[in-house]
Amino acid sequence: MLSTTLSFMLWPIKSKDPAEKSAAQHVLPIDDADKLFENGHYEECYKLLAEHQDKGNVEVQWRICRALYNMSKESKYDKQYKNNLVCQAYDLILKVLNDTQDHYAVHKWYALLLDAKSSLDGIKERIRQLENVKRHMDMAVTLNPNDATILHMLGEWCYQIAEMPWHHRKIAEVLFASPPYSTYEEALEYFLKAEAVQPRFYSINLLRLGNCYLKLKKEDQAKYYLQLAASYPAKSNDDHKANTEAAELLKKLK
Repeated sequence: MLSTTLSFMLWPIKSKDPAEKSAAQHVLPIDDADKLFENGHYEECYKLLAEHQDKGNVEVQWRICRALYNMSKESKYDKQYKNNLVCQAYDLILKVLNDTQDHYAVHKWYALLLDAKSSLDGIKERIRQLENVKRHMDMAVTLNPNDATILHMLGEWCYQIAEMPWHHRKIAEVLFASPPYSTYEEALEYFLKAEAVQPRFYSINLLRLGNCYLKLKKEDQAKYYLQLAASYPAKSNDDHKANTEAAELLKKLK
């Protein structure tokens, strides 16, 4: 999706947390929209929710942003249209954030879309926004500490910071008095927390557990999670990526 050095993976997030739903679902098509989304029908999901956008309901609005973002990942659209979808989603989630500060899904999707939007503006802007992205992830996890996707996002942020190449670190040193810093140990902690909250919810989380244990030279633990990632049922591009990368790493460990 994005360059592998700076960004956490952004995937089609399928939250099953009932806390993201409100009484509004009884008068708005929240359940129908969620079913469309979970089955990968992102454009249909967007069109259904867009019919109710003018009602200003936060549950509708953040789901519109989610649908737009996932539409931007589909190969059937050209690059410019995908970029427009990201910008449309970012503009909406920013408006929602200005009106709603206490909803974890708003902070979660703002973090995702801020990263996606900043990526369109070049490497310097992406690095410049790293701390803002992390700040909104932290707000989201404070509001809902039991969302596995947020915990994974935090782990991915830490992992990518730990992986950041030298020339990107030099850019960060120019932009920040104290550049963002993290370790594989910190990333591992978040990935393990995500797995504890919702076991085997996401193939990339399993892959990252294997990656972290390899970085920390703990091959037995690495093999365990890489085997899970390699055999994960492939239903998405991320699943195929996890299958392939995990299988390649396992070959090297034999």
